[in-house]
Amino acid sequence: MDTDTTFKSTVPAASNMVDKAAENASGAIRSTQNATNAAFDRLGDKVDSVREQAAPILDRLSQQAEAITRRSIDAVRDSSAQLREKAAQLSDTTVALIRDEPLKSVLIAAASGAALMALVVLASRSGNRD
Repeated sequence: MDTDTTFKSTVPAASNMVDKAAENASGAIRSTQNATNAAFDRLGDKVDSVREQAAPILDRLSQQAEAITRRSIDAVRDSSAQLREKAAQLSDTTVALIRDEPLKSVLIAAASGAALMALVVLASRSGNRD
């Protein structure tokens, strides 16, 4: 056999091997794509399942948060009303005390004002020393 004949018979064999290798690679790529697509489909199904399971829980949490908010608003409203009522009672008591004992009220107010003024003077002096 001469080299030319050997070369000519080897080329088709090598070409067949390359074709088979390419077919095998293409098959492997298709297999990998199919497996990847199947994995993504399963993952999508799981996400949908989790979403369906989480929806009622999220709705319940939302309702509970809304109920807590309503109760808090009602509690603040009630406390505010109680404070207004106590302030009105205190104001009425103060007015009644002033009517009953006006001289004593004026003396208490003057003493309170003097004490407050003394505190302001002391605070301003200690502020100047620093």
